[in-house]
Amino acid sequence: MADPDEEFGPGQESDLTQEADPAQEAGPEQPATVIEDPIEAAELGTDPAIESDPPADQSEDRAENQAEDHPEDQDQGAATEPPDNPGGALNELAALLRTALAQLQNLPVDQFKDLGRDPLKTVLQLAATLGVDWQESIEEIVEFTRSRLSGQYAIDEFGFDPEFTTKVFLPIMRPLAQHWFRVEVRGIENVPTTGSALLVSNHAGTLPIDGLVLHSVVYDEIGRHVRMLGADLIFKTPYSHDFARRTGTTLACQEDAERLLASDHLVAVFPEGFKGLGKPYADRYKLQRFGRGGFVSAAVRAQVPLVPISIVGSEEIYPLIASAPTLARALGAPYFPITPLFPWFGLLGLVPLPSKWIIQFGEAITTDELPPGAADDPMVVFNVTDQVRETIQQSLYAMLMQRRSAFF
Repeated sequence: MADPDEEFGPGQESDLTQEADPAQEAGPEQPATVIEDPIEAAELGTDPAIESDPPADQSEDRAENQAEDHPEDQDQGAATEPPDNPGGALNELAALLRTALAQLQNLPVDQFKDLGRDPLKTVLQLAATLGVDWQESIEEIVEFTRSRLSGQYAIDEFGFDPEFTTKVFLPIMRPLAQHWFRVEVRGIENVPTTGSALLVSNHAGTLPIDGLVLHSVVYDEIGRHVRMLGADLIFKTPYSHDFARRTGTTLACQEDAERLLASDHLVAVFPEGFKGLGKPYADRYKLQRFGRGGFVSAAVRAQVPLVPISIVGSEEIYPLIASAPTLARALGAPYFPITPLFPWFGLLGLVPLPSKWIIQFGEAITTDELPPGAADDPMVVFNVTDQVRETIQQSLYAMLMQRRSAFF
């Protein structure tokens, strides 16, 4: 069995993907009207390739300087690092929180006043506000409990429990996706309704909520479960490993991926791993390395299509401003997040901000026409990996240019 960290594991870097050197700067100082960072330009509604009426000679000089300073950008279109501006980042976070709090004001907070006297009534009222049909939910819970007590349920060889997922997990995630994040789905027709495919997505948000939302959205749209490939840390953490297995997640290794694909499942992978999940807010929507391309080898060997997925909105739910490495080491975690609300507000800080999500399913990248042995050819794996990564990155930039706000 292959080492999961070598094939799919988070935190690994690979020669199969190339990124701009973070130490590089954006070239000589430019007038204030110039916006070179794609993320900043998108959030301001400005095309990063356009500046406000610069002199012709100045524009030509800057183009030459950028071509000399960043030759890799001519080929990959990779995002350059934003300038080191702590004050600007703090201002952005403050604006983000103000917008989120304004959105939260729309909630029926008067319903909380009865929380102490009648908590059940309060919970039911709030659930009704979010669109939860409690009568149907209670009926499903009763049926689920009956099947558990009678032992009349089945799980597969990976521990996946379809009944638990459909009747317990998805009813919890559905209101979160539909009413809290207000997910807008695009291109779902690119996901096959039969047969297997490998869904490849960007990963962000400090906590892996994006994977849970993705599962909920795909099931509600086409009625198919998504089998996630998860990091080994998930299966070493108490309680989370059982939940992950029951809802369809399995270890991110070559063998498990190929077995799932061979059984006509939709399989999802997040190649950035913890590097993407735990990146600082200043690096939002800039894809991290995609590892060694093990997910591409699995798809090519199984001759199944790869569907690139771009998720916008997940970066804002827990804006990561710092990490506490000492606490992270003590807990055995890759990072200990510090956000504007956590840990300062305790458990309340774990409530995700209600950002507006867009999930774009791109056109499938076919693999069945590749030559025999392509799965073991490093150049083929590199090219397909790079194609998937660039497709997701450019889709993220395009959606950021289109959205009005992170919360509306």
